[in-house]
Amino acid sequence: MTIARLNELLAAFNDHQPEKVASFFAEDGVMLAAAGPEPVGATLKGPEAIKAALTKRFAASPDLQWTEARSWLLGDKGLTEWRVRGTAPDGTAIDTLGCDLWEFAGDKVVKKDTYYKQKT
Repeated sequence: MTIARLNELLAAFNDHQPEKVASFFAEDGVMLAAAGPEPVGATLKGPEAIKAALTKRFAASPDLQWTEARSWLLGDKGLTEWRVRGTAPDGTAIDTLGCDLWEFAGDKVVKKDTYYKQKT
């Protein structure tokens, strides 16, 4: 993985291209959503599950944008800090800081683990 390739992946998120995002993942790659019924949030396994979940997410919040992104790589691991803004399906504003912890096998993502701040 390179910073340039990781930036391509982040651009695919901002361009709301679920198929392109999914293409960056290994066949056994997982995306761990920050929220969900599991201790890890929600586990999405494989490119097809990731594509399906992102298709729904982008349709429900079509103005989502991840900005102020900064990424670092260390061997087969990486970190991206970001700010996400947009409109939630219920019409409320989203403006949240978060990060993704990455694991790679070559130029493919094998794990994306998302964390974000929650307003109370």
